[in-house]
Amino acid sequence: MSNEADAIVSVIIEKWCAGFATLDAAALSSLYSKNAFFFGSNPKLYRGRDGVSDYFDGLPRWRKPSAVFSDVNAAQAGPDLINMAATISFDLAGERDDLIVKMSWVIIREDGDWKIVNHHASAQAPLI
Repeated sequence: MSNEADAIVSVIIEKWCAGFATLDAAALSSLYSKNAFFFGSNPKLYRGRDGVSDYFDGLPRWRKPSAVFSDVNAAQAGPDLINMAATISFDLAGERDDLIVKMSWVIIREDGDWKIVNHHASAQAPLI
C-alpha cells in the first residue's frame, strides 16, 4: 500500500467509524461522492449522497454500534483514484449477532477532496 493511499484511506476509515458509532447519516453520506453507488447489507442499490443517507437512516437504532476495519489494503490506481478492500467487524453491543463483512471501496478525488464513489459489502462466508 502506498503511503499516500494508506493515509487517505486511514482518514476516511476514521471518519466512517466515527459516523457509524452515532449512526449519523449526514456525516456518513458526506464521505461519499455525489455519484456514489452503494451496496450495503441489503440487496438494494443506493445512489448518490441522498441514497447513502437513506441507507444509514434506515438502519436499526442500535444503542452502541461500532465498526473495526482489519486487513486493509489500498492501492493508488491513478492520481485521482484509490482502490480499498478490508474486513469490517461490526459490534452491535448484543442487540444482534456481531457481523463481519468484506468491504471494497473505490475512492476518487472530487472537488478537491477524497470521496467514496463505490461501496460494496459482501458476506465473509464463502458462497461456493
